[in-house]
Amino acid sequence: MAMTPTEAALFEAGGPRARRRILIGTVLSALALAALVAWIVYRFYVKGQLASQYWYFFAQLNVWEFIGMGLVGTLRAALGAGAIALVVGLVLMLGRTSRWAPVRWIATAVIEFFRGTPTLLFIYAMFLVPAQMGLKVSTYWMVVIPVSAYASAVLAEVYRAGVNAVPDGQKEAGISLGLSPAQNFVHVIMPQMFRIVTPTLVTQLVVVVKDTSFGYVVTYPELMVNAKVLIANFSSLVPVYLVVALIYVLVNLAISRFANWLSRRQDAEILKVDTVMPHAVEV
Repeated sequence: MAMTPTEAALFEAGGPRARRRILIGTVLSALALAALVAWIVYRFYVKGQLASQYWYFFAQLNVWEFIGMGLVGTLRAALGAGAIALVVGLVLMLGRTSRWAPVRWIATAVIEFFRGTPTLLFIYAMFLVPAQMGLKVSTYWMVVIPVSAYASAVLAEVYRAGVNAVPDGQKEAGISLGLSPAQNFVHVIMPQMFRIVTPTLVTQLVVVVKDTSFGYVVTYPELMVNAKVLIANFSSLVPVYLVVALIYVLVNLAISRFANWLSRRQDAEILKVDTVMPHAVEV
């Protein structure tokens, strides 16, 4: 299979020896992983965790409906936090790259503060501080605001990296056409920046989805909270957490695959343009 332009820029095509070593390493890794899974299953069996008394309730439809409700809550919080982070991250990036030093300093301080503070601490703050001030905040926003605050700081740096990755020739071409700095950013730099960082933005949703699990602190009805309810009702800790962990893995794997698909699609579009117009002048 031919490598995409991005893969070609990052990796060299392996020779016969390299491909053989990769194949051997892959097989050995798969065998080691299979052995680890077998050992874990055996330990569960020895400790009685595979007994039917810990698993029978998964045959009940209402249990899966309850788990599904938790998953919907997780996805609602993740999508809300992700949407906010996309916008606020862009604003913070514009502030950090501003020509005005005070704006740049403030944006940098905000980014570093949110990046360096644990999300869980923000959630505790959202749970305690508004109540002390007499404000009523729903558990949904107690989760979404802290998660989006951290994600916004991370995405601001992702955006900034995308802007820096746009070739200088593209930026200079826009200025030479008479565009103002703002017009140059909106019409020349930003479209290319989004093309560069889109797969990374999608991948960041994996972190957002995982961070919503902190919703248990404020009893927001997400996947982990509903899992705790099942554990309390059926006294089945390990099986419930295993099922919930598998759901998280499947959701995050789907997001990662979508990000990879976007990356391949964009590489294919770039390759097509380069093939059709190999001598096109940069604009």
